[in-house]
Amino acid sequence: FLVGPGGSLITEVLYKKNRGEKTFIIVDAGMNDLIRPSLYGAFHQIKKLKEPYNKDSLEVVDVVGPICESGDFFAKDRKLPPIKEGEYLAIMDAGAYGFSMSSSYNAQPRPSEVLIKDDRWWIIREGETYPDLIRGEHIPDELFSS
Repeated sequence: FLVGPGGSLITEVLYKKNRGEKTFIIVDAGMNDLIRPSLYGAFHQIKKLKEPYNKDSLEVVDVVGPICESGDFFAKDRKLPPIKEGEYLAIMDAGAYGFSMSSSYNAQPRPSEVLIKDDRWWIIREGETYPDLIRGEHIPDELFSS
C-alpha cells in the first residue's frame, strides 16, 4: 500500500496478563510486522473489531507482541475498551509501513495482505511460511560426513 491510511494490521488477542498495576494485552502480531511504534514511537490508533463499547469503561493497557523483546509493543499506557482473549484488534494506518518495513525477525513469517472492498476480500500477497524463511539456506554436505 502506498499510504498509511490504506491499510490496517489485524491481530488476534492471545491473552491478557496483569502484572502488578500493569495490564498487558498480548497479540499475535509483533514488531516484525509493524516496527514503527518500537523503532521511533509512532502512534497508531488501535480499534476493537466487532463489539461496540462504552467509552466510560476504558482501561489503561499495553498492547504487546509475542516476541521476547522489550521493544515488542504497539501501545503503552493506552486507554482502550475491555479486551478479551480471542478478540481481534485493528492497528490503524499501517498501510505504507507494513510489508515494506516488516522482517522475519525471530523466525516470524510475514503475514498475508488482504484487500477488502465492501463485503468482498482478496489475498493480494501470500503470507510467508517457515519453508519460505529457510529457502535460500544451504548446509555443506561435508558437515554431515563422519
